[in-house]
Amino acid sequence: MDDERRARFEAAYNRTYGQITAYAARRCDSPQDAADVVAETFTVAWRRVDELPEGEEATLWLYGVARKVLANHFRGDNRRRVRTAELDAELADLYGHSPDTQVELDAIGRAFRGLPDDDRELLSLVAWEGLEREEIARALGLSRNAVRIRLHRARKRLSRALAAAGVDITAESRLVPAERPLREAL
Repeated sequence: MDDERRARFEAAYNRTYGQITAYAARRCDSPQDAADVVAETFTVAWRRVDELPEGEEATLWLYGVARKVLANHFRGDNRRRVRTAELDAELADLYGHSPDTQVELDAIGRAFRGLPDDDRELLSLVAWEGLEREEIARALGLSRNAVRIRLHRARKRLSRALAAAGVDITAESRLVPAERPLREAL
């Protein structure tokens, strides 16, 4: 990138960063989401610096970019919510025979969603996708030993979260065949 284009980007960044950050913060549910939107907005500006107008027009152009980034963010968020609802429905089917179904299901869902993303991914690959450690290692670009250690830690964290929520995972009599992969993941 030549000096002129770099200078144009830096000038727009320095002049508009606060405005774009405030714009995103007012529209996002969390500061992290707002930071992601701001970062993506300026990434687009960096890639499209030749289209970046001068002066005050740059602010308006960046608002337009931020608006599109926000729309993509919300679409992704909605997709995650739909997948979570599908998972909740699947878990409801699994636990549908218990009188304490909804309370327990809610506790399991909260415990699972409260885990770090990496833990949820590992446990999901085992329980829902039925992958073995070696397959997970290839999929995630990790060694088999790293997967073994991380999976052990993820299982411990989930077990602790479930115990803290009052969910008894040792009650084998309540497990129906479709739940066995979940139990095996634990």
